[in-house]
Amino acid sequence: MSPARYRQVTIGALVALAVIIVTGAAVRLTNSGLGCDDWPNCSSERLIDVSSKHAAIEQINRFFTGVVGIAVIAAVLGSLVRRPRRRDLTVLSAWLVVGVIANAVLGGISVLVDLHPIAVQGHLLLSMALIVAAATLVRRAGEPDDVPRAPAVSEPAKRLVLALFVLTSLAVFTGTLVTGAGPHAGDEEAERLDIAIPTVARLHGATVMITIGVALLIAWRIRTAADDRDALVNPLSTWIFVGVLQAALGYVQYFNGVPELLVGLHVAGATAVMLVTTHVLLATTRPVADHAPAPAAPLATAAER
Repeated sequence: MSPARYRQVTIGALVALAVIIVTGAAVRLTNSGLGCDDWPNCSSERLIDVSSKHAAIEQINRFFTGVVGIAVIAAVLGSLVRRPRRRDLTVLSAWLVVGVIANAVLGGISVLVDLHPIAVQGHLLLSMALIVAAATLVRRAGEPDDVPRAPAVSEPAKRLVLALFVLTSLAVFTGTLVTGAGPHAGDEEAERLDIAIPTVARLHGATVMITIGVALLIAWRIRTAADDRDALVNPLSTWIFVGVLQAALGYVQYFNGVPELLVGLHVAGATAVMLVTTHVLLATTRPVADHAPAPAAPLATAAER
């Protein structure tokens, strides 16, 4: 398999992992989380059951989980037949398979514990971790072979970008707390976190505002540092656009009673934020463009022999 074709395979895996997050949210927002009350069968009597709307929605999501599995397995197999083969791509793609299997098991546990919010929360957080791994795989697959990486930004800029990544992850985590305490549990009878929604919403909002503040601080700092600006201006500009839009959407949905459509868009936005955050982090290093193998020793001339 050529490097270009393999990169297409990795993009397919990333898209599938992003879509399954949104379809999983659709299951929860339509109260179909227990449409299938067993796992891996839909029910104790049937492997597949579409006798009700909720069961059909959950079955479609489970079917798409199989599509995700095929996509990540293709990424692993592709890394083995890619020429030249690269260990970093094989390891990253293998982690995708491990993560998808773990998330399928966690999804099953979520059903068996009647959508306990902590289990559902872990299900989403692991999905976000898979987005980070898949985005890294796509980035690495598009880079030259046998070329070492080097820092592309200064150490202070790198620390700020790392802080941005950590804070974004924390904002996603506090967002899952809001979900765990909120009205969209996936089933009318599902347990909720014993946390006041306004309190946890303020915590989430504060985390988001601090994260946006750090992004703006990075933008202000790199304006006078040419190397930092060249490496970060594009991914950081994308982050600020997506991050501010996501924050605005969060406030709109909250003050409008968290309607299902806006909540679903907010979940999709969280996925996009995690993706662009990974791109900002990956931009702190780059392949060394002028790296070349050492020249071979010249052949001895006839006179020397």
